[in-house]
Amino acid sequence: MARTRYRFASPDQPHFMTSTVVEWLPIFTRPETAQLVFDSWAYLQAHEGLRIYGFVVLENHLHIVAQAPNLPDVWRRFKSYSARTLIDLLEEQGARRLLDRMGFTFKARRGDRAYQLWQEGSHPQCIEGETMLRQKLEYIHNNPVKRGFVDDPEHWCWSSARSYAGRAGVVDVYRDW
Repeated sequence: MARTRYRFASPDQPHFMTSTVVEWLPIFTRPETAQLVFDSWAYLQAHEGLRIYGFVVLENHLHIVAQAPNLPDVWRRFKSYSARTLIDLLEEQGARRLLDRMGFTFKARRGDRAYQLWQEGSHPQCIEGETMLRQKLEYIHNNPVKRGFVDDPEHWCWSSARSYAGRAGVVDVYRDW
């Protein structure tokens, strides 16, 4: 039986996905934690054919529209690698309260690891055309505005809105769609 009802409809097509930290813990409040996500994406772009159309990283979750030759496997590898490296960083920094919450949540379900960073699933939605892609990008880019973090989408540095505004971004974005 599957753990989630959400499926990658067409694994090689662009999908809108959301990945959320367990208990909505604020992991991405430090630049170095977000940078680990961007470094992982850059590696997957260079080595696994990951194509990112748009993204936003907020303090406790991220949204992305992405495509890869086998997106479910690429995304699983991203979540696994980023969880390991983020947990290592949090341990190095002595972030005990965050780690304790991740450990408590995880031990309630499994005993093979000490922590769980990401909630299970990514709620993938297949992008069914340019109209849907534009709608998802608008949602992604306006997320920090709706939350009151910035007044303009391109002012959020951890978003592809900067790239779409002609400014340098933190990760390459595929805009030739």
